[in-house]
Amino acid sequence: MEIIVQTASKSYPIYIKSNGLDELANVINKNNYTKLLIITDETVGRLHMETLRTAVPDNLDYSVCTVPSGEQAKQMSVFESCLTYALEQGLDRKSCIIAFGGGAVGDLAGFVAASYMRGISFIQVPTTILAHDSAVGGKTAINHPLGKNMIGAFHQPDAVIYHTDFIKTLPDHEVRSGFAEAVKHALIADPKLLDMLMAEIVDLHSITDEQLIHVLQRGMEIKAEVVSVDEKESGLRAILNLGHTLGHVIESSLGYGKTTHGEAVMVGIVFALHVSKEVLGLSFQIHQFEKWVEVLSYKLEIPKNLSFDEAFKGMQRDKKTIAKRPRFVLLEAPGKPVLMEVEEQVLKNIFHTMKK
Repeated sequence: MEIIVQTASKSYPIYIKSNGLDELANVINKNNYTKLLIITDETVGRLHMETLRTAVPDNLDYSVCTVPSGEQAKQMSVFESCLTYALEQGLDRKSCIIAFGGGAVGDLAGFVAASYMRGISFIQVPTTILAHDSAVGGKTAINHPLGKNMIGAFHQPDAVIYHTDFIKTLPDHEVRSGFAEAVKHALIADPKLLDMLMAEIVDLHSITDEQLIHVLQRGMEIKAEVVSVDEKESGLRAILNLGHTLGHVIESSLGYGKTTHGEAVMVGIVFALHVSKEVLGLSFQIHQFEKWVEVLSYKLEIPKNLSFDEAFKGMQRDKKTIAKRPRFVLLEAPGKPVLMEVEEQVLKNIFHTMKK
């Protein structure tokens, strides 16, 4: 399966198949890179580095920079250490960085590539379900203690290579994290996909390879369609943030890495659905949706130590916020997202209802 992402700045392919790494040598040879820097995390490096090594052409010099796993990779100190390593290894403007890991490694490595010598090439080789969302579209970033993904750049990859066999080694919480983003894509753009997911996926352990590739394909197609229209999130692209306004607050309040991105976003999605019903009269069986995701082992709880005042301040720091008035991605109906300001009292009432 190949998808072409077309943006204002460049176009690039996405390859999705069980042996996706077969495409890596072709991409590398086509672009004539002088040197490679592979940025990976401790877990992925231990499990899969030898598989990646065999896919790199023998005649190309490469080095490996290993960073902490998960959101701990997206720290300023780690970002700086990657840049230092790139300089020590002698990368030039014709070199390429390979982001080998989940969404956090992709965000970090992409930002390193965007910053090094004002921008060099990079390739996304995602190893998680979550990365089917984050690897496409060119958003790169690291975290700040006051907000997630607040320091970054738009920098499109040369290719996204999805070797789906890697996904078979994921722990349960990482499967839940990635599947939440697939559900998000269905809610904002594909009601038929949502119906299929709710009807057929009753256990995340029993997803077939065929179902998984279909979900990944549709999610990446939806992301590619949105990004092609709005590369730098000046309008339409914001719809991809359904559930993220509260989700990011939950992540930062607990401490990055204490919950997965997707599990926090799923709480934010449910919150956004309730807000949508209150503000837009959304006609959707929210209770049935909640029961379904709970069967899939999601915990739809706002952290007990997170007050509304603290949460609202976090929402005010969200990138969609204008003049400290939080804007949310809401649904008029599945497949019909809108971006709009929401009154503080409405948010407060629903927040406290979900905490009970």
